[in-house]
Amino acid sequence: MVDSSVSDTTQLLRAWAGGDQRALAALVPRVYRELRRLAGRFIRNERPDQSLRVTELVHEAYLHLADASQLDWQHRSHFFAVSANLMRRILVDRARRRTAAKRAGRVAGIDIEQALDLSTKRSAELIALDDALNTLAAADPRRARIVELRFFAGLDVKETAAVVGISPETVMRDWKVAKAWLLKELKKQ
Repeated sequence: MVDSSVSDTTQLLRAWAGGDQRALAALVPRVYRELRRLAGRFIRNERPDQSLRVTELVHEAYLHLADASQLDWQHRSHFFAVSANLMRRILVDRARRRTAAKRAGRVAGIDIEQALDLSTKRSAELIALDDALNTLAAADPRRARIVELRFFAGLDVKETAAVVGISPETVMRDWKVAKAWLLKELKKQ
């Protein structure tokens, strides 16, 4: 029996988690456009000379998601929140590798010195934000989760509330506190 109160996407996610590969085949066309939109948000905030493209980020995240098929998907917002977190991790890991390679002297020079400064700055900013978010997560996991969902996944207040399991008002309070805390933390660096 199909639960009419649950979206088709959520039903497909749950069927996929249950091992139904046909559900995955039906799910991909439903979520691909939104995954590209999420990836586009991340890529727009990346260094201008970085080599990863929107489609590549989506596909890399998809490979990680395929390994996570056994997750207990609550609803489509949960899926997109996990997807956004994976994309963030992919980009932060790439930034850390770039920074480590640069320190080791293995980065090829770029013709325009200003572009190099900008790209280094963006990588450093992404790493600093990730470090601050990890510190926040250790102190207040719920507020860190709200930042991930709102900022990185692009979820609205109601969607965030549904994923976290709290009221929209609490999301707004926690969002404001978390943003202020992160700004303070980033100014220290």
